[in-house]
Amino acid sequence: MSDVDTDTDDIHYEPLQAFDVAKRYADVVALHELTFEVKAGELVALMGANGAGKSTFLRLAAGLLEPSGGEILVDGYLAGSLEARGLLSYISDQPVLYNDLSVNEHIEYTARLHDLPGWPPLADELLAAFNLAGRADDLPSRFSRGLRQKTSLLLGLIRPFSVLVVDEPFVGLDPAGQGALTDLLEGAAEAGAAVLTATHQLAFLEHASRCLALRDGEVAYSGPVDLDQIGHILDDAAHD
Repeated sequence: MSDVDTDTDDIHYEPLQAFDVAKRYADVVALHELTFEVKAGELVALMGANGAGKSTFLRLAAGLLEPSGGEILVDGYLAGSLEARGLLSYISDQPVLYNDLSVNEHIEYTARLHDLPGWPPLADELLAAFNLAGRADDLPSRFSRGLRQKTSLLLGLIRPFSVLVVDEPFVGLDPAGQGALTDLLEGAAEAGAAVLTATHQLAFLEHASRCLALRDGEVAYSGPVDLDQIGHILDDAAHD
């Protein structure tokens, strides 16, 4: 999936870097000067209650929003630049698909857009992983929420990237789809990509290299996976 040419043993290689990133909407502060990085080969779980700032940060990294302060770098390029967009794959929690293209046509369009060589075998692999092979000629506009989500995930994973940011990817997926996605995210990190996945699912943490938890737009925890500490942060936020 990821098209990464780097030595993943180099602990200094950080494809995703955030420096004092802030985001304000009028009088509302969504993010308070976040600073952190995701190294090549890491699968980082981004945790937090609704409104903690997870989606805002991912959209900033993808260049869909502009920060009110600070900066995000994707492989050294400013987030939102053409270079950064070419290196980062962003998968939204809301699938965005063309109504008049089949799954196969979506795949071919994405592969050719990114000049991806030898894409048909990879497409077959991903279609099988998400159990979509039998629906490849169908229009996703007629799919259930779960099948649309699988199609969106497939498209985000087939393109080349050195950074992968994914927003609540498990919502709407059946257990088989959740298992397949977890394997693919682990595979992307093992291939050398920096992977940041926003989720509410504590079960996913057993697969993560590290965890970053946000609360009210600030970093509440950053470090090794600690289920008890992260669980307390989420519980406290839920009762605020």
